[in-house]
Amino acid sequence: MSPVRRCSRTACGRPAVATLTYVYADSTAVLGPLATYAEPHCYDLCAEHSERLTAPRGWEVVRLAMDPASTRPSGDDLEALADAVREAARTPPSPEPPPGAPLPRRGAADPVEVARRGHLRILRSPEP
Repeated sequence: MSPVRRCSRTACGRPAVATLTYVYADSTAVLGPLATYAEPHCYDLCAEHSERLTAPRGWEVVRLAMDPASTRPSGDDLEALADAVREAARTPPSPEPPPGAPLPRRGAADPVEVARRGHLRILRSPEP
């Protein structure tokens, strides 16, 4: 899979530079810089499609200013990533409790984890 996100428009393979989001309650289309993560209800657009964007009649298009220099990773981003990886390598993993063992509670108002299957957890509300 390519690390470059592509334009969401059909048959367009150009790299995305902007993200389009709709605010249906306000009849507004918001076009801004490329989002950090691809979201299911947002559309990534290339430069050509983002410039030609139009909205339905009665809708407003809000175009947020895009800084071309901010789309490229900086040295600070790379250094922060390297620091995070080093920190994660130094921290020992916490031991997993045996299956069926009660899990430790964190606070009186926190939900209690009852069971786990893969990445899913079953939570129970704490007793009053």
